[in-house]
Amino acid sequence: MLQRARAGAIAGIAGGLVFGMMMGMMGMLPVIASMVGSSSAIVGFVIHLMMSAMIGGGFGVVLGALATTTGRSVGAGAAYGMAWWVIGPLTMMPLMMGQGFGAGWTASAVVAAMPSLMGHVIYGVITGFTFRRLSASRAPKRALRTA
Repeated sequence: MLQRARAGAIAGIAGGLVFGMMMGMMGMLPVIASMVGSSSAIVGFVIHLMMSAMIGGGFGVVLGALATTTGRSVGAGAAYGMAWWVIGPLTMMPLMMGQGFGAGWTASAVVAAMPSLMGHVIYGVITGFTFRRLSASRAPKRALRTA
């Protein structure tokens, strides 16, 4: 379990780096920083990477056992990214910003969050792929049998 959490955290950082760069290009990092009372893109990027590592660790623990092939791991990662889009920008962020429960679920809020959905899916795909690569490299090698 600990190995899966560690591999997931590392994979989450990989996904977070790509997603964080996308967020930086869209000017969204100050929004992340605002959760801690800052407007700095650097603070937002650091917070984003910390969350990416924690969420990636969760991927390793919750879905790591399903990551038996690259395809399954990438698919699980994409679904996990979509779930975090619902949990994060649509639910938790409005609450943390004092907007109340359900504020992220209005039609206009969901439409405005659509670019974030793509970023969360990309995060999940990269996290799933990287998790599989890390897990496969740590798996015990089986001896080749000769016929």
